[in-house]
Amino acid sequence: MAPRCPLEATALIVIDMQRDFCAPGGYAAQAGLDTARLAQPIAHIQALLKAARAVRLLVIHTREGHRVDLSDCPPEKLQRSIRAGAAIGSKGPMGRLLIRGEHGHDFIDQLRPALGEVVIDKPGYGAFHQTDLAQVLANRGITHLIVCGVTTEVCVHSTLREAVDRGLSCTTVGDACAASDPALQAPALAMIGVEGGLFGQVQDTQAVIARLTMTTKESTA
Repeated sequence: MAPRCPLEATALIVIDMQRDFCAPGGYAAQAGLDTARLAQPIAHIQALLKAARAVRLLVIHTREGHRVDLSDCPPEKLQRSIRAGAAIGSKGPMGRLLIRGEHGHDFIDQLRPALGEVVIDKPGYGAFHQTDLAQVLANRGITHLIVCGVTTEVCVHSTLREAVDRGLSCTTVGDACAASDPALQAPALAMIGVEGGLFGQVQDTQAVIARLTMTTKESTA
């Protein structure tokens, strides 16, 4: 996040911290992914949320999932999930995988939205695709995003790239993200800073919190 980032124009977006991705028995687990690894950013995201709420940032939470009848799930995406061994809409321990309203689709208990925080339900990887996120940001005059969540190489990157194409200044919180494969985490973060920060910048949780605190002090001085 750039110095003197205006708090009133900044939002924290928490990507897909759902049971289907971060808890045993959900979509990610069925696909053979390590849900313990995907849950590793929880403490960092909790710290970010605490700091963001303290300075009254707009906080946005996203959930990936589909309609009960799968009418918003492209056939190719469904086929990919079948090949991965976790067919979207199939039965799992927490209900139908990646289906809105099921227990697995909802947020993990540690990162539930506070009253009044924005929830974006998305059918795709990027948070702008077929959602009202762009309108929410425009209505609030948001020009800067702080991005965290899972997975780094898919939904975080997809949202980040869409945001940059819309002219938003973005900071990805590296230790508040997790990749599905540990070998992908460092390369996914490295891609962000190419060409002088093509997709914004990467900072760790403490640096972002320190910047929020500093900006608050500067604005009240």
